[in-house]
Amino acid sequence: MGARKVVGAGTALSILVLLLAYWFKTEPDSILRGRLDHVLNAMLKVEKDFPVGEVRIAVGYGACKDIFAKGSQILGDLPAPENTAHYGRIETMEQLMEVYALFFAAGSAAERYISNDTLFEELVEMAEAATDSYSALGGNAPVMATRFAMEGAKVLLSAKKANYLQSQVHSNIKIAGEERSEVNDDIHLILEYKTNEVWGKYKAPRANRFIVHSDNDNPGISSAEEFGTQLVHFNPHLLVVGGLQMMDNFPFPPDDPRRSGVQEERLKIVRDQMAQMTPSSRVHFEMASFTDLGLMMNLAQYIIPYADSLGMNEQELPNLYSLLKYGNVSVLSDFNPRVAIVLDQMREVYKLLSQSDGVDGRRALTRLHVHTLAYQAIMVKRGSSWTNNKAAAVKAALTANRHVCGNPEIKIENARLLMDEGFSLSEAEGAGRVMFDDEQPVSCWNELNGEVEVCIAPVLVCTAVRQTAGGGDNISAAGLVLQI
Repeated sequence: MGARKVVGAGTALSILVLLLAYWFKTEPDSILRGRLDHVLNAMLKVEKDFPVGEVRIAVGYGACKDIFAKGSQILGDLPAPENTAHYGRIETMEQLMEVYALFFAAGSAAERYISNDTLFEELVEMAEAATDSYSALGGNAPVMATRFAMEGAKVLLSAKKANYLQSQVHSNIKIAGEERSEVNDDIHLILEYKTNEVWGKYKAPRANRFIVHSDNDNPGISSAEEFGTQLVHFNPHLLVVGGLQMMDNFPFPPDDPRRSGVQEERLKIVRDQMAQMTPSSRVHFEMASFTDLGLMMNLAQYIIPYADSLGMNEQELPNLYSLLKYGNVSVLSDFNPRVAIVLDQMREVYKLLSQSDGVDGRRALTRLHVHTLAYQAIMVKRGSSWTNNKAAAVKAALTANRHVCGNPEIKIENARLLMDEGFSLSEAEGAGRVMFDDEQPVSCWNELNGEVEVCIAPVLVCTAVRQTAGGGDNISAAGLVLQI
């Protein structure tokens, strides 16, 4: 009897330990799910209250066919390089591996031109043969145009009329560009990787992608002229300029001393189209991964002064900030920056670009949208024509989860919050602090002597990643469509 009592007590103790362990494991999970549920419901309510109106949006420039493949299936069987290195243009497999490792280890998105056609063709063949690879309509302009069209806008898209484009384009989109032979399709290869993926001694801190191409058509913005002839008649509420990163480190022919360089000539065409927009039309420039200082300087001269709205991610903001403040470019930066750092850089960019004499179509910056993994930050000038700032931040944040998860329905079991319980308004000493409220998760306030309004919306970060490419374009478009 005594022995049986001891065994029974031991069994009861074991059961109690198991129950306690289960409780401690599940209780935080249930608290987290409840918190996410509150945040999601609050944001969905804001989105529902602000439907998209009837708007016309013109989007440039270019289109391509994206092939998505796992980076591990293309480079994973090769030994990881001993060292990382940065190259603006890729010529060899060794260079590809070194620059891929650089951005893979940083968790940063990047896009590079491959000047070796044979190498690129080999990579495409490998990607097409890889398990789970697939193709889709690509390019900043078509992706943003598609998001605008899905939200109900009428869209004019600057792109050559390739068969793959015309067969996939949304019914709300009209293509402005010449016919292009299917033989000359422009393929971009999207090498994707997941959070904590390992390649040799390198580990990815977040899911992202590395894009390579050997595109010789889109860098020249070949559809711009036809787009320009239709732009005035379309009379858009908004002109969106994107895809200019295709010029980054592209080997344009040597400059003719009798005229401006080819890159500058093509950018001037874009500038003129931006400058011809009426004051009632707004102009947005979507940044991208730029490392070519010469191109960045040309953008600062010919493009940025003619936009009253800028969109960029957490890598592109410090790059623009560095260009405007110090005249150089930054290749890498924090993949998940603190809110205070982003806000300080946004303030500096706004101050530098918000003054304009309005001569020759130049515009003062009145809107700045920075999309990061953890949150959306939108700064607008109060009294400007940009409306619904809070709703735009919410829309952008919800779109981030929907796109990356590949599901219009946001599931809290496939989401997490990366924002802290509170964030500082600045890195400066004595700056105020905003505490995170699950019931009212979007924070908005006025600053710079009441000149601007800032809204910060948390992203329910997708943990079941389907694709990251095109995320910034979808996010930026979703924010814009509610503000015009």
